[in-house]
Amino acid sequence: MKDTSYYSNLFSKLKVSKSKELGTANHKPILILSVIDLITRGIITNNQITVSDELINTFDKYWDVIGTKSRKGGLHYPFFHLQSEGFWHIVFKPDYDKLRITTINKLRLGVEYAYLEDELFNLLQNENSRQEIVESLISAWFADNTSEIEKVAQINQDLQDLSSELDICETTNYDAQSKESLKTSIIRNTFFRKAVLHTYEYKCAFCGLKVMKLSKYHIVDGAHIKPFGEFRDSRIKNGISLCKNHHWAFDTGLFTVDEQYKIIISKNFEEESPNAQPMKSFHGKILYLPSLEKFYPELESFEWHRQNKFDK
Repeated sequence: MKDTSYYSNLFSKLKVSKSKELGTANHKPILILSVIDLITRGIITNNQITVSDELINTFDKYWDVIGTKSRKGGLHYPFFHLQSEGFWHIVFKPDYDKLRITTINKLRLGVEYAYLEDELFNLLQNENSRQEIVESLISAWFADNTSEIEKVAQINQDLQDLSSELDICETTNYDAQSKESLKTSIIRNTFFRKAVLHTYEYKCAFCGLKVMKLSKYHIVDGAHIKPFGEFRDSRIKNGISLCKNHHWAFDTGLFTVDEQYKIIISKNFEEESPNAQPMKSFHGKILYLPSLEKFYPELESFEWHRQNKFDK
């Protein structure tokens, strides 16, 4: 059955060039991420992937941030060679010599469009399936080792710096609210969570809980302190690692954090915790913080949370 697990496994085994001198050629995973990004943003709406300006620009932006610096980029490399993976197919223009596609211009001259297997394209219409596939791609190909905190953090910052460009949605057939929902970059958000979890060593900053499965499934979330939808801020310093329960409690305003990183618990809720330490017992305790001070959450963000979210 070709479900998300099937494609996640397939994408982790893409056939790419590797060498000690040049490193891994990650053109293929970046093209897949770029296509998913454009699907998420409502720019690719049917199963015909043309060599559009949007695809070229999105690929180039991601290549600049997460591509192998010792190798040449260029959409024409993976667009043509993804055919060998079995899920990517190309419709060529009549009488074009498809063996001599060596530039973007030749790609445009030679290709009508590419299309995905129906099963994959249908899965990518679903938000949860897209997220699972993106998580797997990034875990397989981009800075998954916890020793690479600095690298993941820099990728996240670079993507944040590009946010105004990545957020542009060319589609005009949506109302303002729909356009806003399409602006979020699924890849940038995934790197934000990854960077935050790395810096907190996959622990909940509130309770210290750490549960991992197969190195890519975690019980904690990378939570924004100030909401991304309002502030468009995915810097690590606007992030905090929280387990599912305490992520909900933080967003709901059941606790906040003071200027000394001490937990402040709201008085306006009831709880029963027969098998766990109650939330109210954490009042006054200091958050679990990243090992590197430069990644500590920004106090200004917590100030905003105290003033706008905390239920005193």
